[in-house]
Amino acid sequence: MGDDAKQIKGSADIWLQAAYGLLLDSGVDAVKVMPLAKRLGLSRTSFYWHFKDREALLEAVVNCWENKNTGNLIARVEAYAESISEAMLNLFDCWLDSELFDARFDLAIRNWAQNDAAVQERIDAADKRRKAAIKAMFLRFGFSDQQAEVRAMTILYTQVGYIAMGVKEPLKPRIKRMPDYVEVYTGQKPTKNEFARFCARHGITIND
Repeated sequence: MGDDAKQIKGSADIWLQAAYGLLLDSGVDAVKVMPLAKRLGLSRTSFYWHFKDREALLEAVVNCWENKNTGNLIARVEAYAESISEAMLNLFDCWLDSELFDARFDLAIRNWAQNDAAVQERIDAADKRRKAAIKAMFLRFGFSDQQAEVRAMTILYTQVGYIAMGVKEPLKPRIKRMPDYVEVYTGQKPTKNEFARFCARHGITIND
């Protein structure tokens, strides 16, 4: 395919990214072919080179959300850690790095599900997978089944509420409180070295 043809048709990813943007800005009802075409400066017919219809595009959006947010969350809780506090800091990477976990995307999908039972089913399944992975993290470090279950639910419900409330706080104070959050969730604070490694991978220095 020549460059001119590619320009006329765009790409599936371009349409998907435009749909993502409209979903976050205006909700799912705004994600329609004509507004997307205008946003991209492409013809309406070019959309159909990549997606059968609007429903196919929306399906791709949900798949993208599942792969990114749920997939990365599970990867972080399964990452190597020598202690439960280090494992919790691995999970906290998701709350600080939008490339791992997109909080606005999560909220947009949950808002969409309020009027779409099929999307709510996808959310329920994703939340079940997230809870199971976090629970398994606690079990790995010797917590009882009930303790692992309750702690996993506490983490998930707190984060969903945090996102829904649209909490905004500066990065340094937020990170400085994280050892205490770890203690609340796990019963132990991270060591100085564990916390230092966590801060380093987020490019920030916390002074005592």
